[in-house]
Amino acid sequence: EAKHNEAEEAQGIEAREAKQIEAGETSRSSRKLITFEPKLVINKGISVLGFVLRLFAVFGTIGSALAMGTTHESVVSLSQLVLLKVKYSDLPTLMFFVVANAISGGYLVLSLPVSIFHIFSTQAKTSRIILLVVDTVMLALVSSGASAATATVYLAHEGNTTANWPPICQQFDGFCERISGSLIGSFCAVILLMLIVINSAISLSRH
Repeated sequence: EAKHNEAEEAQGIEAREAKQIEAGETSRSSRKLITFEPKLVINKGISVLGFVLRLFAVFGTIGSALAMGTTHESVVSLSQLVLLKVKYSDLPTLMFFVVANAISGGYLVLSLPVSIFHIFSTQAKTSRIILLVVDTVMLALVSSGASAATATVYLAHEGNTTANWPPICQQFDGFCERISGSLIGSFCAVILLMLIVINSAISLSRH
């Protein structure tokens, strides 16, 4: 009987030790579940920021293209008794501006699903490289379109006395206000695209 009792006590001790070990493993696993990896959190934050920047850049580029592409005005010249008309397509630099912003805006819309994918898949590298390359091309395209349009908008406001080009904004005030506002929106998009390129480069450097 004494041996039987000792055996039962030994089995009880082993059972308690096993429970303690299981409890310890459970607590460790629960700690692992609630432990956050700082690098993963930072990478996700960078991806979320990239998505937000792209979303704002979409509004900047497409909004500028629509504003410029629908700009036209007609006024009556009292001195000449004729109807004067002006629209963006009369000036090649403004047409290039519209095309550049429209292409960039379309690309940014298509890149949004990829940007969302990067939020959940922080290890994706090839798609990030492709976006970085195309983002750089779009930055060059939009900045060149905005720069070309700037020269035309300046001439519209100030004219050029040397070339005997009078300013047209004295007659087409509404037209000039609209193209100037469109130009400001495009330059905001240029800044956003620059931030997108920097964001993409930082994200790649962390892989």
